[in-house]
Amino acid sequence: MAARGLEMKFESYDMLLNACIKKRAFREGQRVHAHMIKTRYLPPVYLRNRLIIFYSKCDRLREARNVLDEMPEKDVVSWTAMISAYSQRGFATEALDLFLEMLRSVTEPNEFTFATVLSSCTGTFGFELGRQIHSLIIKRTLDTHIFVGSSLLDMYAKAGRIHEAREVFESLPERDVVSCTAIISGYAQLGLDAEALELFRRLNLEGMSSNYVTYASVLTALSGLAALDLGKQVHNHVLRCKLPFYVVLQNSLIDVYSKCGNLIYSRRIFDNMSERTVISWNAMLVGYSKHGMGREVVELYKLMRNENKIKPDSVTLLGVLSGCSHGGMENVGLEIFEEMVNGKDGVEPDIEHYGCVVDLLGRAGRVEEAFEFIKKMPFEPTAALWGSLLGACKVHSNIEVGEFVGHRLLEIEPENAGNYVILSNLYASTGRWEDVRMVRDLMLKKAVKKEPGRSWIELDQTLHSFHASDRSHPRREEVFAKMKELSIKFKEAGYVPDLSCVLHDVDEEQKEKILLGHSEKLALTFGLISTSDRAPLRVIKNLRICIDCHNFAKFVSKIYMREVYLRDKNRFHHISMGVCSCGDYW
Repeated sequence: MAARGLEMKFESYDMLLNACIKKRAFREGQRVHAHMIKTRYLPPVYLRNRLIIFYSKCDRLREARNVLDEMPEKDVVSWTAMISAYSQRGFATEALDLFLEMLRSVTEPNEFTFATVLSSCTGTFGFELGRQIHSLIIKRTLDTHIFVGSSLLDMYAKAGRIHEAREVFESLPERDVVSCTAIISGYAQLGLDAEALELFRRLNLEGMSSNYVTYASVLTALSGLAALDLGKQVHNHVLRCKLPFYVVLQNSLIDVYSKCGNLIYSRRIFDNMSERTVISWNAMLVGYSKHGMGREVVELYKLMRNENKIKPDSVTLLGVLSGCSHGGMENVGLEIFEEMVNGKDGVEPDIEHYGCVVDLLGRAGRVEEAFEFIKKMPFEPTAALWGSLLGACKVHSNIEVGEFVGHRLLEIEPENAGNYVILSNLYASTGRWEDVRMVRDLMLKKAVKKEPGRSWIELDQTLHSFHASDRSHPRREEVFAKMKELSIKFKEAGYVPDLSCVLHDVDEEQKEKILLGHSEKLALTFGLISTSDRAPLRVIKNLRICIDCHNFAKFVSKIYMREVYLRDKNRFHHISMGVCSCGDYW
């Protein structure tokens, strides 16, 4: 290039720039650009666009923008290349500002411009602008274009507007793996797991081709539903299709197996990974933590540190501290937290890490110490943190601290029925019946309503859903008949219904009837009448499992010799021979 000097022409510059783009050779590409300037070569629009792409590929966005700003004329590729560079690197504001500048220019955006800029339409302002861009897309009849449609439905899904996303999806004249994956992922990310699974099945029947991202999204939905058999089926399908085992897919498999209670499979996948990210370590650590396996959490964390390939992040330490708490390893947990405070891993503790320490101290019976710890925190205590301490006060019968914490919680979140229940039960445990009535009257006055409880159980790759006192299931008569039989049988074996779990002002017989209608009891009973002897029962609950249902599950396990796996919103309960992995503290 130096030898040819002024003889350098378009073809030579194009060849050199393409080579620099391919290899991301920043210094060499910079020299090509410098040569153009020194020889006063005036590159055409095409070569200037190649310079924008070159600098963008090398993560030099300022230099790329300088090239764009200095262009005497720009085409749609010029604008789109720069908008794409901003979008791909998370500079949403810059991407949107540049798009608005483009609209004021003489250049019309095309389908690729729209598809690119929509990925930056996040947050309140970005979403509102995205809706306006959608109107512009419709006006220019580009809404049925596959790239634009996929970006539109992705924007709506990420904003939580899944119905709008579905409308866009259904209106597409043709669909590819990107659009199908985007809508399935949208449902899964919003926790609409059953809908994600149903859509995946429908699209599969219609001949959809899936890639590793599609399967990762489906596995996310299956982990939410704790559908082990379906998870295994998807895993087998991935193996049969000989799809590359990308890290994101392996991470999803670890997650689905751990959330379905099969940590042996999770660890097997983890150990066989040729490459691990921090998400891989976190998925395995959190899996152990949710199962109360504190020792395994600490051992895995030590392995992570010893390998020294991946640095722990905030989620890593959260999983480790939570594991120490659930596993009864308070001293180890406190040591790790102290190391965090001293900056050992470069992760500054936030409110959630402090919450883990409160939970850890509370579980160990060190309630007063936990209360003092909260007072000295550099953060304003959250409702979740106070709730953790209130639970500890009830377990360890600390009425003095519990009363203060309970009333503080009623001020912070007066709509949370769980706080009234625990405070009421705390008063009841010490015979303060007047205070019990006061709390329950306050609950009625505030018109507090509990979120409806729902439970799921998977049988023969079909998910059966139950809600409290459910009469909609096809086998409801069998379920309720068996429930009555179990109630008598369990009482003979020592089961005593915990009526404190019912806040309704009704007689004891009615309270017992209400307890028998709890969704997790219905799901467990259905599992008993629908599976072979000694087959494990796996139930998932959308709320925290109540004490009475936990006791009921222990009797199911003990009397029927069943392994019972219960996953609620807080943690995993593995009950074997009537003994739960949570140690009756959750």
